[in-house]
Amino acid sequence: MSNIDIDTNAVISVLNNILEAELAGVVRYTHYALMVFGYNRIPIVSWMRSQANESLAHANEAGELITHLDGHPSLGIGPLLETHRHDIGDILRESLEHEKLALSHYHRLLELVNGRNILLEEYARVKIAQEEGHLGEVLKMLKKPGE
Repeated sequence: MSNIDIDTNAVISVLNNILEAELAGVVRYTHYALMVFGYNRIPIVSWMRSQANESLAHANEAGELITHLDGHPSLGIGPLLETHRHDIGDILRESLEHEKLALSHYHRLLELVNGRNILLEEYARVKIAQEEGHLGEVLKMLKKPGE
């Protein structure tokens, strides 16, 4: 892989932002899954846990790319805000903000590598598509039936 055409330090920095955001997603979605109550608990908890697992997979992918570029994966974790609001609507709105933040990191990565590094470009494009899909799902869950 040729790294001549990319700013490797900037790319590693953004990948570390991604790693930290995805690790925050693991914690966030795990916490949310524990805080869901009510009639629809089981499918919502299942969805939250799948999101936590996917965030861990995304964190691992980012970490592998960092070491591929001879960088050092961060031991940090992205911002975690405990609002103590555990209504499912509040949880989903917080999830929406988290997904938007992660999406912004992937877009930044794409800006840095677009047309310069196919491995990183394809990685960024796939993750952007996945994150946009998550945003769409959360927005659908926030809609009231019939809207």
